[in-house]
Amino acid sequence: MLLDTYGRVATDLRVSLTDRCNLRCTYCMPEEGLQWLAKPDLLTDDEIVRLIRIAVTELGVTQVRFTGGEPLLRPGLVSLVERCAALDKRPRMSLTTNGIGLERTAAALRDAGLDRVNVSLDTLDPEVFQRLTRRKRHEDVLRGLVAARAAGLAPVKVNTVLMPGLNDTEAPDLLAWAVENGYELRFIEQMPLDAQHGWQRDTMITAGDILESLRTRFTLTPEGEQQRGAAPAERWLVDGGPHRVGVIASVTRPFCRACDRTRLTADGQVRTCLFAREESDLRGALRSGAEDAEIARLWKAAMWGKKAGAGIDDPAFVQPDRPMSAIGG
Repeated sequence: MLLDTYGRVATDLRVSLTDRCNLRCTYCMPEEGLQWLAKPDLLTDDEIVRLIRIAVTELGVTQVRFTGGEPLLRPGLVSLVERCAALDKRPRMSLTTNGIGLERTAAALRDAGLDRVNVSLDTLDPEVFQRLTRRKRHEDVLRGLVAARAAGLAPVKVNTVLMPGLNDTEAPDLLAWAVENGYELRFIEQMPLDAQHGWQRDTMITAGDILESLRTRFTLTPEGEQQRGAAPAERWLVDGGPHRVGVIASVTRPFCRACDRTRLTADGQVRTCLFAREESDLRGALRSGAEDAEIARLWKAAMWGKKAGAGIDDPAFVQPDRPMSAIGG
């Protein structure tokens, strides 16, 4: 097992497939983009499949989430999913995407073995979308969502970040739209993971702000800790159900004590937390000929050193050097 010194066991693996993205969201990266990882630095398809096989057969991982950057930009994604679905201990597999390109790939990903998707969409207004992402791709995302729902990649979850002065008044409209279309909406507090290091806690839209806004139109009934388990989102029934809305409050309501995640970057580094400043190199071990048992030992050692929490409330907190796009969501 991937056990840490606080008794937590990591069973959920987040695998970043690329650091590249075809949007430039203001809370993630600058308009000109970033310096991408060189191709030789990226894990190959075979290396990714091998690490996932070790994770699910040797280390107790049961869920795999493919992330980026934008994972739909990864050549051979469908084949990667298919190969992982064929493992002896098949993990449940999901994908976090901005939805661009999902219209043409949703059915193929389902046929390959993908179970569900999370799609990022921060606004219902195409003009606000362009201001947030610096791209005119709003309609592409909406079509991708429809395709995911039609393909049965359910529940289709929509991830939303509210930004002051841009989309901070849209929470009730977004929830009404999600309920109408059968999507499960999840609001995510803006986190200190932007490449510009411009995040400011005193200006962010908090979970409390979001819930206050939603309650102007909806009755929200908390599901409670038992239903939540290790999930990052607190969830509420909307007007008595069956529809739900979630809030991931990594900053104001951290859920570190129940965390069950381990992370693998696109260049083969194990990260114990989104906000960790330390990484453990598996790519080097892979390419130096290490056996599976040695890879598993290194992975377990990395997770054993996981800290108690993200430390955002600590006055000494320092934002990670890598931005979210290079870590994987």
